[in-house]
Amino acid sequence: MTGRTLHLGGFLKPAGEYLAGWRHPEAPRAAGVDFEFIAGLVKRLEAAKFDAVFFPDLVGVPDSPDAVLERVAVVNDALEPTVLLGALAAVTNRIGLVATASTSYSEPYTTARVFAAIDHISHGRAGWNVVTSLNDAEARNYGLDSHLLHADRYRRAEEFYDVVEGLWDSVEEGGFVEDKASGIYLDTARRHRLDHRGEFFTVAGPLNIRRPVQGRPIIAQAGSSGAGQALAARIADLVFTRAQAIEPSREQYAAIKARAAGFGRNPDEILVLPELATVVGRTRAEAEDKFAAVRELLHPRVALADVEYWLRADLASLPADSPLPPLPATNASQGAQAELYAQAVQDGLTVGGLVAFVAEGDGAVIGTADDVADRIEEYFTTGAADGFNVSFPYLPGTLEDFTSLVVPELQRRGLFRTEYEGETLREHLGLAPPASRWKT
Repeated sequence: MTGRTLHLGGFLKPAGEYLAGWRHPEAPRAAGVDFEFIAGLVKRLEAAKFDAVFFPDLVGVPDSPDAVLERVAVVNDALEPTVLLGALAAVTNRIGLVATASTSYSEPYTTARVFAAIDHISHGRAGWNVVTSLNDAEARNYGLDSHLLHADRYRRAEEFYDVVEGLWDSVEEGGFVEDKASGIYLDTARRHRLDHRGEFFTVAGPLNIRRPVQGRPIIAQAGSSGAGQALAARIADLVFTRAQAIEPSREQYAAIKARAAGFGRNPDEILVLPELATVVGRTRAEAEDKFAAVRELLHPRVALADVEYWLRADLASLPADSPLPPLPATNASQGAQAELYAQAVQDGLTVGGLVAFVAEGDGAVIGTADDVADRIEEYFTTGAADGFNVSFPYLPGTLEDFTSLVVPELQRRGLFRTEYEGETLREHLGLAPPASRWKT
């Protein structure tokens, strides 16, 4: 191994990241709710020594036309991720377990309690992907007519996280005496109420579970707007970013590290993991044939709707050869919208060209294990990434190919571990546990 450790997370949508992945002949018909299938994928990532597996989430079905939704699996049929982590903790031993939970449509006390419980059940392998959610459909499931305004939901997220972190510190180390002879279970002098009163939340505390095994579960964040980047720089251990060309990736990497330093943090303790999708073959021709087979399964309207969803623009009425319309104002995911639009403009893509780009894998590496390892090594060694959040266009095939072909090549190059270095997710990532605010 080199002095610096490459980190790999599995970005897992059981139905496949590619929107037609569920139609692949290898894919189970109900992959999103097939626990045995999901557990098998996670065990395979664990055998390959991945740092963690990460489950994204929405808390509502997007407002897409029925002609699109009827052809998509991932938003229609998936297990709630924190419940899934609890089950996976019982059937795995070392791999980190990271789930998404929304700060817009949850409560801090519940979130603190759930992730503390997962960290104890898994013996220190839990992680929380902090999101502010994406769309109006989610809001309507929680008593609102529309999504919280962008600035409001990030202020709420900042306060939400601070409350959760405070609750995790409710009881000092050593506060649980558990002395059977004296009959004293808890030293109440070492238990602290939070008594938080803020703009969005009033939470008394204390939390009714001891401090998490890791002190604090690993925090992940993927916001790419200015507010999202600021939140990530302040609180995140892992920052998930979109796949980009290497120069924009280097610029973003440096900016994230500089922002973290601005919050008084050690830049080496915030790890940047761009997304990496791959279709791997023993030859490039084999990989291209594999992707072509799943590409043929993608309905044109679904590909167009995917672009419309991220750009928040109505493109269906425009000719395919027309230029992209001006970027509309949105209250949804502003960073992702801006990044996709800027990339399309830079490449001179028309409406049809952008749809084709997304349909052709949205920057996926389609090639041999050497091709993929070359990409990883270049980004890792030249200041563009600390590792990658690996997504899998269709399952189980692309996951099996990555773990059986790419991981051994990375190990051969001395870039990736052959055994886990520790027991907890923090140890896998080389991050020290945070001290309790009550530590003396």
